[in-house]
Amino acid sequence: MTLLSQMRCHRMATNEDVMNSLIELSIQLDAEALTCRAVIETPKCRQFKFDYALESGLFELAGVLPTGMSFPLAFGLIPSTIAEDSDPMDVLVLAEEDLPVGCLLTLRLLGLIEAAQTEGGNTVRDDRIIGKVAQSRLFADVTEVGDLGEAFTGELGRFFVAYNALKDQRFEITSVDGAKRAARRV
Repeated sequence: MTLLSQMRCHRMATNEDVMNSLIELSIQLDAEALTCRAVIETPKCRQFKFDYALESGLFELAGVLPTGMSFPLAFGLIPSTIAEDSDPMDVLVLAEEDLPVGCLLTLRLLGLIEAAQTEGGNTVRDDRIIGKVAQSRLFADVTEVGDLGEAFTGELGRFFVAYNALKDQRFEITSVDGAKRAARRV
């Protein structure tokens, strides 16, 4: 086997290991401390939407929001979970500053937005876990989504209604619950 062939085989094995490690990454859920792991797909205040692409093991550009619209919080996934929409559980993360694409962090669960998403007459649950960076200083006193106020969850809801409308989908919040419910849902 030539050196180039050996390098290609090593690179393929390494890429596969990376893909599998993210897919199979331990959630490290601590139901008592209300923490788990999360991976950031889309940073806060960005127009670009990124999704983790299973086949490549990379983060792929999945869409672009219109001018003047951006993600209100860092958006990502909770590894080793599968939601009703067949994707990992979605998570919105409060943080002091931008979290880069691919960032792995320990999340302190704050709550859960339960929602229904309808596309082409088919409705599925499409919940959003809300959390903060576990080491956060700015949000140290925030322990439940309710601590952020109704205006906060209302704004998040309006964002996702508008975001889904761009894709000819309907998004409806059915309830907002606290950190313990979020831990049970994860």
